[in-house]
Amino acid sequence: MSNTATAARPATRSKLRAWPASPSLALLVLRVAIGAVFIAHGAQKVFVYGFAGTSGSFADMGVPLAEVAGPLVGLLELIGGVLIVLGLATRVVAAALAVDMLVAMVLVHLSFGIFAAEGGYELTLVLAASAVTLVLAGADRLSVDAVLTQRRAA
Repeated sequence: MSNTATAARPATRSKLRAWPASPSLALLVLRVAIGAVFIAHGAQKVFVYGFAGTSGSFADMGVPLAEVAGPLVGLLELIGGVLIVLGLATRVVAAALAVDMLVAMVLVHLSFGIFAAEGGYELTLVLAASAVTLVLAGADRLSVDAVLTQRRAA
């Protein structure tokens, strides 16, 4: 039995062009996606359930200071979602939304397991992680933050 070693193939470039990296575009996609979700949830709390309904729901779920937390969370999610989409005060707003989602996860969703269909924490986890990503990365070039920063530098 002969042992023949096969020659290692040299690495070849794919004939397909590699996509150029675009962190600014990636962060814009992330901002629009999570901003839209926050806007929808905030609008539901503010315009559908109202402050009284949201506060009552929060109280039923055991959220402390529900009469303050309900309107505050509804407005944070609605206005914060808009600001995230625009990329305005991104890091500060994203930090507030991350805290919002972490509190919701711990107080309400954790005991139901991971799956959102069963009341679980998967949505709050993804939104919190996305918000933390924006805290760490900022909004980048395709944002109102970038425009304001350029004006201040000029």
